[in-house]
Amino acid sequence: MPTDIAKRVLLIEAEAVRALAERLGPEFEKAVKILKECKGKVVVTGLGKSGLVGQKISATFASTGTPSFFLHPAEGLHGDIGMLSRGDVILALSNSGETEELIKLIPYFRRLELQMIAMTGKLDSTLAKSAEVVLDVSVKEEACPYDLVPTASTTAMLAMGDALALALLEEKGFKPEDFALLHPAGTLGKKLLLKVSDLMRKGEQVPVVSPEAGMKEVILTISSKMLGHAAVVEYGKLAGVISDGDLRRAMEKYPNLLELKARDIMTRNPKTISPEALAAEALSRMEKHSITALLVSDDPSSKPLLGIIHLHDLLKAGVV
Repeated sequence: MPTDIAKRVLLIEAEAVRALAERLGPEFEKAVKILKECKGKVVVTGLGKSGLVGQKISATFASTGTPSFFLHPAEGLHGDIGMLSRGDVILALSNSGETEELIKLIPYFRRLELQMIAMTGKLDSTLAKSAEVVLDVSVKEEACPYDLVPTASTTAMLAMGDALALALLEEKGFKPEDFALLHPAGTLGKKLLLKVSDLMRKGEQVPVVSPEAGMKEVILTISSKMLGHAAVVEYGKLAGVISDGDLRRAMEKYPNLLELKARDIMTRNPKTISPEALAAEALSRMEKHSITALLVSDDPSSKPLLGIIHLHDLLKAGVV
């Protein structure tokens, strides 16, 4: 059964990763120290499946604040070693530790006095013997039924690369704000960079009524601004808010609704948010209170109304 095969593969690969955790020790600590003290770039290299894993590891380093690039061993032997500089650190990946193209690069690494971290499944290999630090990513068996196709071994390499990158991230004090700066076009970047002030409606876009406004004016204001809310403002300060929901509840409660004033049905002490708050925080508050808009004020005590931010604004900006 295909599902039986899939379960076997997943269990073998999960065991390969679990076994890595038991082998972590001084070598891993030394590897993180070398990477943290790197004055240049972390150059990841490997061939075949190890190379593909290496590209992902290099990308993870780069996106978490550690300058890195991937060097293809064959291309390196044909000129790309010119990208290397003193101060770089090499992270070399090879399950066998005997990949010919990779081994041929070692003299050039030595010529530049580059420190090398080896990630291999063979601790007595040429690669392992040539490295300052060796990370053991050996596996008991591949998930392939013939123990041939790189599966569990590449999973172990990938997991070890993630472990290195995230341990390094913690050591460097890398923060979400730093991550956002490196991902300005992505959803994560938008969540971590955009502030309420970047997205809020202000000026004439804000639906505002006075406490003495009649229900006809309130309804027209809510409808014309199309935000489902009207802020009730008195002497420049926020006194309350009237939402579509407030109107519906008032219709059920008051037969003479159109004779009432805004102050009669408004919600006092409405939820507000600072213009300097992250847009993601605005989304979180909306979800927490089951509302679709927040009024913006920079002073919780006097509550001057600066604007309004709606769930639709967050959707359009890609924060959601």
